[in-house]
Amino acid sequence: MISRLRGRIEYVAEDHIIVDIGPMGLMVFVPADQLAGYQTGQPVALFTHLHIREQEFTLFGFATEEDLDLFLVLLGVSGVGPKLALSILSTLPPDTIRLAVANDEPGLLTRVPGIGPKSAKKILFHLKDKMGVSEFEGVGVAPITDEDAEVIEALAALGYSIVEAQRAVQGVPKEATGVEDRLRAALAQLMP
Repeated sequence: MISRLRGRIEYVAEDHIIVDIGPMGLMVFVPADQLAGYQTGQPVALFTHLHIREQEFTLFGFATEEDLDLFLVLLGVSGVGPKLALSILSTLPPDTIRLAVANDEPGLLTRVPGIGPKSAKKILFHLKDKMGVSEFEGVGVAPITDEDAEVIEALAALGYSIVEAQRAVQGVPKEATGVEDRLRAALAQLMP
């Protein structure tokens, strides 16, 4: 079993990287927020999970052991495969997932493409006993408004990832009202 790897990034694709580990390169699927920070030639060390299904061997990599552990917990939920677990981690930060579980907020999970209200409730139900969430109980998450949803959608249409768009929207000052003002403020945060 491959549990950790270290090498140099040979190629960055839309949903994975190729890591050169000497005589071979390994295709590793990583969360979108990590992927955004990677560049060709950069050294990388990842905690990994090798998923084996019939004739398919797929390697998933994470920057921290905490992210890998959360991925494995998500895989333990009936109906959640590795691609959906990776999509959850690409869309929501680990603390947001824990908050959703602690406060029973399926609406947070419905932000993930492919997860509807019914699936979100099922996932939360299965995660309740498996995650250490006691420190998050009673702590609320700012609900996403319709305006913010439109801003995230617009940023995604401009080519930003959902994770980048959500982070930018979270940093928009409360004084910015209306979709256009909030979009301008979010774009200002995303521009170097």
